[in-house]
Amino acid sequence: MKEALASLDLGTQIRKLRNKRDLTLQDLANMTGLSKPNLSQIENNFVTPPIATLLKIATALGVPIGHFFQDSPQETNMVVVRKEDRYGVAKGPHISHIGYQYEPLAYPKVDKAMEPFIVHMEEREAKDIVYNNHRGEEFLYVLEGKLEFRCGENSVILEEGDSLYFDSIVPHGYRGIGGPAKTLAVIYKPA
Repeated sequence: MKEALASLDLGTQIRKLRNKRDLTLQDLANMTGLSKPNLSQIENNFVTPPIATLLKIATALGVPIGHFFQDSPQETNMVVVRKEDRYGVAKGPHISHIGYQYEPLAYPKVDKAMEPFIVHMEEREAKDIVYNNHRGEEFLYVLEGKLEFRCGENSVILEEGDSLYFDSIVPHGYRGIGGPAKTLAVIYKPA
């Protein structure tokens, strides 16, 4: 797996898109519901945004979330991403607040309604779960380990082989239990 966080440079990509659209940080904050200081930290690569946050930013900037992961976008009906071409996003000490690392699985595809990821969730205390929400739906399939998933007032424990489908507008979060957990996550965002 490539160590491509530095070359991915999410913050610079976001800043360039925001400036291209003549938006201030405050404009983007108003459009996303995120705080101006949080957006500044993201643009300066001090923090890596969780998937849901990146989705809100992408929507506000008028691009699909996959835009941020494309080295060379492919205009085709099919894309193949080889295991050795995948890379992790949100690695390193500056992302400990997120509680997970994610790998985009279909980043070369330009226009798509679904965004699949492999998500590596850290083991953490329930009080440290980070909650996110965004328009759309999500599907999780547990590949390894055990996790707690919380959505609104609901909490469920999922183990290897379990799956979950939910409305992602409701604030949700998860954590590894008894060690890290690895899932396949597919996010659907309506147009």
